[in-house]
Amino acid sequence: MSESVPPVSRDPAAPVEGGWLAARASLLMAWAERQPLVLTVKDADSGRYVAADAAFGAWLGRAAAEIVGRVDAELFGADVALALRAADVAALAAGPGAVTSAEHRFDLLGQRRGLAVLRRVQPDADGRRWLAAAWSDLAPQRQKDAQLRLALEQLEQQQQAYAALRAELQERPPAGPPTASELYDAAHFEDLLRREADLSQREHREFALVAIELDPPPAEVAQQGEPARRALQAALGRLLRGNTRAMDAACQLDDTHFALLLSGVGLATAHARMEGLRRQCATQIVMLEGRELGLTVSMGVASFPHTAQTLQALRLASDEALLQARGRGGNHVALAGIRLATL
Repeated sequence: MSESVPPVSRDPAAPVEGGWLAARASLLMAWAERQPLVLTVKDADSGRYVAADAAFGAWLGRAAAEIVGRVDAELFGADVALALRAADVAALAAGPGAVTSAEHRFDLLGQRRGLAVLRRVQPDADGRRWLAAAWSDLAPQRQKDAQLRLALEQLEQQQQAYAALRAELQERPPAGPPTASELYDAAHFEDLLRREADLSQREHREFALVAIELDPPPAEVAQQGEPARRALQAALGRLLRGNTRAMDAACQLDDTHFALLLSGVGLATAHARMEGLRRQCATQIVMLEGRELGLTVSMGVASFPHTAQTLQALRLASDEALLQARGRGGNHVALAGIRLATL
């Protein structure tokens, strides 16, 4: 292995050189492709530790030298020691040279840990048996697995969004030039907004208008220029299409500004939906040339007719709410205030 093995503490009176070195070599080979190892060796008959590396001591909040000569009950407590002893017995039953595996979950220094452990029994020339163990924290691998599941879910959502977009494009009337986000352009969106206002007045129902802005990217992302901007626009477009119904409409106004029409939706419902969309944006994985770009947005939500009684006032209210969201540092959803009529 290219990584060096941490120094270990051992009982100098224990004749473990032959058994310890052979067991360590075999375990390092077995785990060469896995997580970084934490190594220990016990006297198989007494259960006392005769060697432990510094990382094992750090898990327990002890110096490695303090572990040598102790048994599991002194280090972990009776319940954990019982589980560890059962795994040790299984390794002893497997016989010399056999590698057994087990998983353990318990609290270390107030933190819940899941640990995978490989064990191997190694006798020496004097007939003593040494139980070598290689420990690995499962948390990093589980985090990677969770990220992979999230990426696969996002890929599935993108595929569904593309399928929905293809179906929508077959029915959509001709509009202006295509945008990077593949959303409606401003002129077509304005027509839909006027129709929704007319419908709202006739049927006495609400609808919501959301002003959306991409938050300024970090300097290293901004340096990538137009490719990064288009990748972020496309990612936001996918999320908007995936979070809207057939009666809703989303629009890209310019490089950083978007708008969303939520038909038949009041202010509270619109806020809840946009808060969910904001969280999706913040966890979205957007890659460009092997670099993750990151995606956060600010949103201002207004509703017709409660926060505004005209389209002009509605646009102004959503823009003012967007300014509030940006003023709070971005990655935020702000609501337009409800104007009370004066007598």
